[in-house]
Amino acid sequence: MAAETIDTLVVGGGQAGIALSEHLGAQGVPHLIVEKNRIAESWRTGRWDGLMTNGPVWHDRFPNLEFKGDHPDQFVSKDRVAEYIVEYADMVDAPVRTGVEVFEAVPLKDRAGFRVETSDGVIEATRVVAATGAFQVPVIPQIVPDGAGLTQFHSYHYRNPDQLPDGAVLIVGAGSSGAQIADELNRAGRKVFLSVGPHDRPPRRYRGRDFVWWLGVLGLWDLAAQKPGTEHVTISVSGAYGGRTMDFRRLAQEGVTLLGRTERYADGVLSVADDLQRNVAGGDANYLGMLDAADAYAARMGLDLPEEPEAREMWPDPACLTDPLQGVDLAAEGVASIIWATGYKQDFSWLKVDAFDDKGAPIHQRGVSVEPGVYFLGLPWQSRRGSTFLWGVWHDAKFVADQIAIQRAYQHYDGEAAIVRPAAE
Repeated sequence: MAAETIDTLVVGGGQAGIALSEHLGAQGVPHLIVEKNRIAESWRTGRWDGLMTNGPVWHDRFPNLEFKGDHPDQFVSKDRVAEYIVEYADMVDAPVRTGVEVFEAVPLKDRAGFRVETSDGVIEATRVVAATGAFQVPVIPQIVPDGAGLTQFHSYHYRNPDQLPDGAVLIVGAGSSGAQIADELNRAGRKVFLSVGPHDRPPRRYRGRDFVWWLGVLGLWDLAAQKPGTEHVTISVSGAYGGRTMDFRRLAQEGVTLLGRTERYADGVLSVADDLQRNVAGGDANYLGMLDAADAYAARMGLDLPEEPEAREMWPDPACLTDPLQGVDLAAEGVASIIWATGYKQDFSWLKVDAFDDKGAPIHQRGVSVEPGVYFLGLPWQSRRGSTFLWGVWHDAKFVADQIAIQRAYQHYDGEAAIVRPAAE
């Protein structure tokens, strides 16, 4: 059977692939999207049941489609986001083929392009775009052995409190996922321990504006790279329960026991670093720094926004912060489950090209690979801080589509313009 041919093959039918389809269509680039599951599958099954978006939908959306029927300042469910992405795919008439898994993409030996082996047969593509998302393979540190008698899994596989066995829960990682899951389990009556590392902790709202607005006007969404030393600093923010500032002192006052970073496990005891106070102080500094920046901007621009001095008032320090634990005897505390909210790694092993560094990360410039004909989309910090958000990936997708169109124009050049008559003739 002859291989199917296409100019550009997009691997991944999530927000990145759908955004790219709009721009490729506008550029007249023939393309196909293959998705091994359903459109927006990670939103459907890679997040817990009660997840709400971390930003209001006036902001966290594609520029050309509002969330119909939802209030602009609303935080919506993960399922609503999946529906929205499907709506967008329909609107832009994205050529998506679902239920097709890509096994490998290998450069053709005798001409430009790639031979792509899929569960639906062979596809030959001049270009391949890896749009498989920022959150591909859950990472669990090898700290607590499987034989420790505990239920352990990544936050990717957490769904709801009823999923867990009876007993206390230890959550490792206090970014948005870990902090929100800790809050949910505590509200469900579970005893919760939360291991807190370095983090940013912005105000949910300040002076009548959501923090996403402040990041926008302050130019912080457009930061091109993280500050040195902050690569492992997560952001703790939540849109749950109508959207509240994620304050670890508040969580502790409500019953969550805060711990430093998880370090090692031996003889049933989990040891933690002596860094809880430092990590919480770092989050406070980030919080207060944003308030300062917002006040300065409001004054400079003459904005008539209500002042909010009470936003600088902190919750009292809980005992677990003033006298932090150095370890937890898991059996003595009744801990039966550990949820690892410890991030993800990317897997491009299917893409057989020399375009990755020694850690497996793509070598690229704003998604344009060092390997001709290969592109990436949806990477964290692909071009800016906002690259993994709906609106951010849309702008990155436009850039990638433009580069593809430029390369197509070069390849269609037949050389006639290079025949120039001498000026003397």
